[in-house]
Amino acid sequence: MRIESEQGQAAVRIAERLRAAGHPAFLVGGCVRDLLLGRVPKDFDLATAARPDQVLALFPGAQAVGAHFGVVLVEGVEVATFRSDREYRDGRRPESVAFETEPRADAIRRDFTINALLLDPVSGEVLDYVGGRADLERRLVRAIGDPAARFREDHLRLLRAIRFAARLRFTVDPATMEAIRVHRASIHLVSPERVRDELVRILTEGGARYGFELLDQSGLLAEILPEVAAMKGVAQPPS
Repeated sequence: MRIESEQGQAAVRIAERLRAAGHPAFLVGGCVRDLLLGRVPKDFDLATAARPDQVLALFPGAQAVGAHFGVVLVEGVEVATFRSDREYRDGRRPESVAFETEPRADAIRRDFTINALLLDPVSGEVLDYVGGRADLERRLVRAIGDPAARFREDHLRLLRAIRFAARLRFTVDPATMEAIRVHRASIHLVSPERVRDELVRILTEGGARYGFELLDQSGLLAEILPEVAAMKGVAQPPS
């Protein structure tokens, strides 16, 4: 699997250096999803067994941008320590995290199966603990584990599910869609700015019409754009 972008090549170099120091390191998340789909990733992220202090020691110019969550920025690449998340209380982020030594724990804490794949940049092996590759083949957005639990953890995931489906022209898994319908009112607990940003992405990433259809089917359209939802079925003038 060829990685040609400058940031992608930087991510591979960083992973190789981490591995040479004895720390397993993998490409993770959206970049792996996009590579497997034959798309060009916008960003590259790494997950590693190395702790933030170990990453900072290996890369003196790196910045701790989220050390509490194990995230260090190295040459424009986010390098995050394998972690599991503790209790979510604010519907946005965990109260605390626990650093882990194995990639499985890091994968199963994520939002959707297609975003939880890890790629060995040296061998090309894909680690899949949640059925993400099968869902890519089925063109399916599916929450990991209990969909309701995933949406209670982070309410913005309600919109993120729609965004990924719209961008990739995927179907939303029925159980995941039903959980969105049940929990749709939770979107009001998300800041307007974050909701706006997700809507802009739905409108500008190539699947606007399909995205609005999914917003309508899920009940989210009536929650966040009730004026637009009210126009459904209203005849429009020809010009």
